[in-house]
Amino acid sequence: MDWYIKPFQNLTNDDLYALMKLRVEVFVVEQECAYPELDGYDQQAVHYFLKDDHDIAANVRILPGNTIFEEPSIGRVAVAEKFRGRGYGREIMQKAIDYISNQWHSSEIKIEAQEYLKGFYSELGFRQVSEPYLDDGIVHINMIWK
Repeated sequence: MDWYIKPFQNLTNDDLYALMKLRVEVFVVEQECAYPELDGYDQQAVHYFLKDDHDIAANVRILPGNTIFEEPSIGRVAVAEKFRGRGYGREIMQKAIDYISNQWHSSEIKIEAQEYLKGFYSELGFRQVSEPYLDDGIVHINMIWK
């Protein structure tokens, strides 16, 4: 298993296909949520992912400030079902936080979190900054890391 961090322009066709496949499997199929997966932000993002020889085990999308939010953000956090329970979600989130802090020198990160994952993100240092709201039929909250 190897970690990769690539801006969109450096993704291979196989990387891009595997990232989209994982995100559709998790967010569209598993969570039964029809939403616009291709939202126009991937081209501005840095993609951080863990890959074995064939599959992406985990990924996040890191966006610079002034894209979705004023602050840099982390989104599309996904761990493939067969790789769950190994700590990859926590590990990739910490790597993304470290990347934003060290490479972009940002002291704040904003996320749109599914509400049921509030505890997970709180353990990483995020705190809730919004009331719950529906986004594509799933309850979300905004959270900030400082």
